[in-house]
Amino acid sequence: MTKPLPMDEQKKSVIWREWERGTPMANIARVINKPPATVFSYLQYHGGIRPRRRFRRTDALSLEEREEISRGISHGYSIQFIASILCRSPSTVSREINKNGGRNLYRAIIADKFAWYRGQRPKPFLLGENAMLRDLVDAKLCEDWSPEQIAGWLKLTYPDTKGM
Repeated sequence: MTKPLPMDEQKKSVIWREWERGTPMANIARVINKPPATVFSYLQYHGGIRPRRRFRRTDALSLEEREEISRGISHGYSIQFIASILCRSPSTVSREINKNGGRNLYRAIIADKFAWYRGQRPKPFLLGENAMLRDLVDAKLCEDWSPEQIAGWLKLTYPDTKGM
């Protein structure tokens, strides 16, 4: 049995669009040609809340800059020379190389993938992890409470419960 392909961004976008419209999970699964359990697991993992779109900081190294670093290493250029080409600090280039295997193992694509991985939020979203909190917030939002009202109510109702 072959392993199914991972969902691409287009399918994830369809899931969120249809979920926000109130479409049942079985129908969403039919549209994206995946089992309903896949849609359920994906939505459950995110707590039914669309994750924020990730983006690269403006001062972070881009894939193109990593490619230049890789080319510079293969040509035997010094870190200072590579940094001057990129208009970056030599310490930035040095850290990038050392963080991703050193001069002998550095590969731009792999370094970029690891940078995205390391840039993930260090902890899971509270609503994604705490079903009770998620249900309470959802109920209050359905009653037209504002997020500020919900936060204030949670502080008064659960003063000693850190997860709330």
